[in-house]
Amino acid sequence: MASTIMDPTGRTSGDAEAGLELARRSGDLRGATVGLLENGKQNARLFLEEVGSVLEERYGISAVTMRRKEVFTAPVPAETVEEMKAECDVVVTGIGDCGSCSASAVADGVLFERHGVPAAVICSEAFRTTADAMAEIQGAPGYRYLTTAHPVAGLTPEQVRERAELVADQVAEMLAAERSHQAA
Repeated sequence: MASTIMDPTGRTSGDAEAGLELARRSGDLRGATVGLLENGKQNARLFLEEVGSVLEERYGISAVTMRRKEVFTAPVPAETVEEMKAECDVVVTGIGDCGSCSASAVADGVLFERHGVPAAVICSEAFRTTADAMAEIQGAPGYRYLTTAHPVAGLTPEQVRERAELVADQVAEMLAAERSHQAA
């Protein structure tokens, strides 16, 4: 009996792309629509909602739209990418609070960038190794993402708000500021 080996990166052979050119940034988030892509992990939705609230308060974004991935380890579905591309100026995705969801969040961020949508990925710091490995597998070694202290899943709502406030300014900078090619 033949065995099938599944590729956990969501790629098929021949999918590799060399390097990553980041989507164009506007330099300012004022008036932007921010898409939030949460992965269904405990506290991910609250964390991203809090980031969205801070972006509204501090940076004058005009709207926030939320989408949910049904399978946190799977790549974001193509139809979700197209919906968010049509509705959003920028996307924040996460939160990677385990190895597989951190890797998947990075893969999603790279995918949005390749579709011309600036993305900010948030992972917990304990899973940098898997996030970095996924960036390399996706042809984007050195892909820049943000981290927060681990864990996020077991936090109280107040603790989630505090963590989101700590990372929100970095999210804004990542989404708005023009940067050189992020990954070689």
